[in-house]
Amino acid sequence: MGNPGSKYEETRHNIGFRFLDLLAKSEGLRFDAAPRFHAETAVWNRPEGRVLLVKPQTFMNNSGESVAALARYYQVETDQIVVVYDDLDLPAGKLRLKHGGGHGGHNGLRSLNQHLPDNNYIRAKAGIGRPAHGDITPWVLGRADEGDRADEARVFAALLNEIDTILSGQLPQAANRIHLALQPK
Repeated sequence: MGNPGSKYEETRHNIGFRFLDLLAKSEGLRFDAAPRFHAETAVWNRPEGRVLLVKPQTFMNNSGESVAALARYYQVETDQIVVVYDDLDLPAGKLRLKHGGGHGGHNGLRSLNQHLPDNNYIRAKAGIGRPAHGDITPWVLGRADEGDRADEARVFAALLNEIDTILSGQLPQAANRIHLALQPK
């Protein structure tokens, strides 16, 4: 998940889009505009089947509109959707996998929960931490600094290593290995 446009590319809120860009690059994929769905999409042909990578262009708070429209069109069940997004309640450099649940105050998840038939999708929550004080909006929409980017690179590497496991439905195994990979050394 993320926000469209160059203004938001480097923000903490766009960690999901940056992960998809890295995954697409590693697999030699290219995102194309899908205006009908208000999204950019890339098709990843895998031996197990096709995976659609989606970057909603509706802005974070309306992501559910785009995701739900694509899910209906392609007949994708909610539990086959994996969402990568920023999480204020996790420290930077941490990643948690979860199947289903509430929105936890995240407006992008709130939108998904409103537009999908249920909230049984898989969540990859990438920690961005909270600001020491003050409003969270400038923090979330602020540029990720060098430390954030180093943490992000570790999280992305761990998530890339486990993407096959996640897509095969083995979430607990992937979660355990990611947790171990992200432990301080």
